[in-house]
Amino acid sequence: MKKSLALFGVLLLLVFAGSAFAADVIKIGHTVSLTGGASMWGQSEARALDMLAKKINEAGGVLGKQIEFVRYDNRNDGVEAVNVARRLVSDGVVAVIGPAQSGNSIASAPVFERGKIPMVVTTATNPYVTIDQRSNKVRPFAFRPCFIDPFQGTVAARFAVTDLGAKKGAILYDVGSDYGQWLARYFEEAFVAKGGEIVAKEAFRTEELDYRAQLGKMKDLAPDVIFIPTSQKEAAMAAKQARDLGINAVLLGTDNWGSPDLIELGGSAIDGGYFVNLTDLADPDIQEFVAEYKAAFGEEPVL
Repeated sequence: MKKSLALFGVLLLLVFAGSAFAADVIKIGHTVSLTGGASMWGQSEARALDMLAKKINEAGGVLGKQIEFVRYDNRNDGVEAVNVARRLVSDGVVAVIGPAQSGNSIASAPVFERGKIPMVVTTATNPYVTIDQRSNKVRPFAFRPCFIDPFQGTVAARFAVTDLGAKKGAILYDVGSDYGQWLARYFEEAFVAKGGEIVAKEAFRTEELDYRAQLGKMKDLAPDVIFIPTSQKEAAMAAKQARDLGINAVLLGTDNWGSPDLIELGGSAIDGGYFVNLTDLADPDIQEFVAEYKAAFGEEPVL
């Protein structure tokens, strides 16, 4: 929890010079996917922030003032994320936490920038969350504590070549997802730079769950690893179908894999796989947070 408290402190420092402390309550916006495809993460995030705010408020708040979240569901939809951003600007919040997803964050950033409201995204890893793609300039009101996709893709490729000894790689990605497209690119560039060869790069459409045609093409090329930068549901389905086809390649994933659904849906097919994660579960602060969350809500958070 200490790191979470520190993050809250940084967030509030961003608004010290404004009107944040004119009222008795400090209102912070929260744009989050409480429904839709990312609701599992969104609901866990909302609970965690409420738990943290309660802890801060019980300790006296910030400069004697209580913290209050103004929260709206963006439904993991880019259009709705923009609507939520406009609503939060109208509400006069002093800063915003979220969105968690890159596409929603990129869509929301210009709205908060025009309103001069700091936006601190939680897990949005696309570089263009904090950089204006048209001007290539850093967005002055966009911040994040997480790594970015060029780093994530490079780490996965380096691990494949250096630690697993992979020489041939394949990629299965969602052509309709900026997240998947960019990570496929970053992994491929890093894998080739390390001396590996990408023997297959197969795409599928968003919400498609039958990948046997794409995987069948990969099987004949015998890749050592298959990189799958997708959601946990898609990754689990791909893993089961790959094993059914007799593909024994090591499966590699990204931070989207970090949920219990991956194991529940993929079962033994996911065994032996690896993924890059935002959270070090061995970190004492993380363990403390997990214990407090479980005590409060009766289940572990989705990290």
